[in-house]
Amino acid sequence: MAELQKDFLFVLIKSLTTSEKRQFKLYVNRLGINIDAKFLLLFSELDKMNEYDENIILQKKISTKQQLSNLKAHLYKQLLVSLRMNPSHQNYRIQLREQLDFANILYQKGLYKQALKILDKTKQYALELDEKSIASEIIDLEKVIESQFITRSIAGRAEELIKQSNAVSKQNQYTTQLSNLSLKLYSEMLTHGYVKNDEGRKEILDIFNSQIKNIKPFKLNFTEKLWYYKAHVWKNQLLQDYKYTLKYAFQWVELFHQNPEMIASHPVWYIKGNTYLLKILFLYGNIDILEKHFGNFNKMVNSQSFAQNENLQSLIFLTHYNTLMNIHFIKGEFFTGTKLIPEIEMKMEKLRDKIDEHHFMIFYIKIAAMLFGSKKYNESLEYSKKIIESKGMVQEDLLFHTRILILMSKHESGNDEDYDEFIKATLKFTHKMKKPEAFHFESIDFFKNLNNLVLNKRQEAFENFDKKLSIFSKNEYYRRSLFYIDIHGWVQSKVQNVDVIEIIKRKVKYKKRN
Repeated sequence: MAELQKDFLFVLIKSLTTSEKRQFKLYVNRLGINIDAKFLLLFSELDKMNEYDENIILQKKISTKQQLSNLKAHLYKQLLVSLRMNPSHQNYRIQLREQLDFANILYQKGLYKQALKILDKTKQYALELDEKSIASEIIDLEKVIESQFITRSIAGRAEELIKQSNAVSKQNQYTTQLSNLSLKLYSEMLTHGYVKNDEGRKEILDIFNSQIKNIKPFKLNFTEKLWYYKAHVWKNQLLQDYKYTLKYAFQWVELFHQNPEMIASHPVWYIKGNTYLLKILFLYGNIDILEKHFGNFNKMVNSQSFAQNENLQSLIFLTHYNTLMNIHFIKGEFFTGTKLIPEIEMKMEKLRDKIDEHHFMIFYIKIAAMLFGSKKYNESLEYSKKIIESKGMVQEDLLFHTRILILMSKHESGNDEDYDEFIKATLKFTHKMKKPEAFHFESIDFFKNLNNLVLNKRQEAFENFDKKLSIFSKNEYYRRSLFYIDIHGWVQSKVQNVDVIEIIKRKVKYKKRN
């Protein structure tokens, strides 16, 4: 797995479909290249391999050690050129770039009129699609050509180009501001996680307000609004303000529904918007609305009009199956949910080179929790151990809660052979966390003491811990922690002496009424 990830050329070749391989060979033949050319021999050899092995290439004398790097680079470039020509990879951005390239070629040949005609047509198309960066490049080239090719309409033409240039420049400024802000907030979320105190909240608000204060939403066009909503979604996620996360995630998705032609232009952001919307609806636990939006999402991404490529397929897979599992969690349908596991793992393996390990670990966490809910404690332990052995592929909060799930599974299964050692390791891990909280230490103390109590004292321990968890759940900064693994629902089931599924179903009924 590690070797496969290191060699980009091998990964690219293994991602090719049969038709893409056939087109590559046709492309090479059209170039009139000798069939025994070294880069073709390298392509054939890599295509046969199941795992990348440089020694085989050297043993077969396809290349020397010194030449191999250059040969691989040449093959990589030729593959990309071939893929660029493939109709399945054509999209409007590639077409716009292609037209701009054509205009550049005509300009260099001194065919100014022809170049300007292509540029004008391409510019209108770019502006319609809200592709301001490309439009800006087109206007810049128009300026260069107009300054060399004098026409009778130069005065009016100059004013027109200046006006267009200023308008696009201002729009690009808004887009840059908003996209930088969105990226900064997203980076904060990945690096430091959700805010855990008032000081962290103030830092995020200062970053956000300093960038957003001069932005007037009613003046924004599609792309600017898209970045505007993204920034608000990520800010409110950081602040754990789910009411406003839901508001802006909904506006993000609705923006596409109001401009359906943009779904084809920005399919990735359509999927991402739905991902956040479906995720926040899960956290709210409103099953009716969640299932409605999930149905709308599936209908759109499976329609004939929706773009299809490997990247989109992997994103759709993540959103679809994460949401499907979330729906089973809300309903407490653990046994039904476990039936998805073979299907998910099969698709995970198929998309292994297209999805990062972090997302795989998220699936393992959900699978482990689903198996726990189905009372398959030993299987839950197996998946949980994959996560804590992942060497930093998962956020520390998720790693901590996986450890809690392991302790819950050990308690339920009676598999406490290394229970005390695992408690010590978990305490050591918690001390190394960036910002450990009272919730983390209280949880460890609970499990540490639980194993040493006689049976008639354990009920009292569950009751006391239930009270502490109720206090934590009222604190906005701890709220997120209690969503990962439903430790509170498990503790309540022990206090009330009912199955944890009953606790979950009661929550669903309560939220439906509200």
